[in-house]
Amino acid sequence: MPESVTESAQPFHRRRVAFVLLPGFSLLAHACALEPLQVANQLSGQLLYQTITIGLSESPVRSGAELSLNTQHALGEPHGPLDMVLVCAPAPLPYALPPRLNEWLREQQGRKACLGGLAGGTEVLARCGLLENYRATLPWQRFETFRQAYPQVALSRQLFEMDRDRVTCGGGTAAMDMMLTLIASHHGARLAEQVSEHFVCDRIRLADECQHVPLKNRLGHAPQSLIDAVTLMEANIEEPLSTLELAEHLGISRRQLERLFKKYVQSVPSRYYLDLRLTEARRQLRESDSPVGDIALSTGFSSGAHFSTAYRNHFGLTPREERLV
Repeated sequence: MPESVTESAQPFHRRRVAFVLLPGFSLLAHACALEPLQVANQLSGQLLYQTITIGLSESPVRSGAELSLNTQHALGEPHGPLDMVLVCAPAPLPYALPPRLNEWLREQQGRKACLGGLAGGTEVLARCGLLENYRATLPWQRFETFRQAYPQVALSRQLFEMDRDRVTCGGGTAAMDMMLTLIASHHGARLAEQVSEHFVCDRIRLADECQHVPLKNRLGHAPQSLIDAVTLMEANIEEPLSTLELAEHLGISRRQLERLFKKYVQSVPSRYYLDLRLTEARRQLRESDSPVGDIALSTGFSSGAHFSTAYRNHFGLTPREERLV
């Protein structure tokens, strides 16, 4: 029986991975998911992953970039058992899905294959009722529409999600980070690092890193004064402004600013500001070799002890422990 997608490194087991290409799919997301598997085979000298491509019919599938790819199988043709099925589709999904796709995906679920969505592939799985009570993510532009359409799915803003026998990502290069993480779980971190180095990637981004969403999209239809307040916060991480100073810069009262934050982001300004600073500290801890004390100062903490306590309260581990993860 196939194991969890987040297993630790195990002895060699050849995995068969199918990519289901739907019209309008992203070439980038597809390549970022497929190529790491091929390079893992090359660097290991073994056929760790056997990949196949499947289309709805025998005809080539046209991507969103108007380039067509040939597939090896049409949906329903014999192809042997599969360990993982990754659906590649556009986001948003502009057409109805054929019933036979739903049936086929449910057959794969019944055969214990891990099901995944690349970019709009997440919406395909959700439409088929295959993400109920699972954590999942998709491109940030679709967050609010997806949340309203599929309240039974635990929507995440992360780069990718790996929840039991489901894997989903925000598309684009997030697909590579997800596949590198899978390679590490299957065959060890060193092979995943070698694959990452092959693609000249300086690091493998972790699943819990959020997709970068433009400020105005994050805050939705919030008033301009709130957007300006957050812009000021992001520009003053090293030397944080007080709530009163922020309000004075904006020409409003402190109480008005607090009401805006409570209404639109369900937080007080100081808490929101602290979260921004700690998120930046986490990025620096993961991406640089700077001393913890220097990172504390660069994110507005006057003492290492204060920084460590705030970091542990927010993320559940200390800054030094973060670097051991």
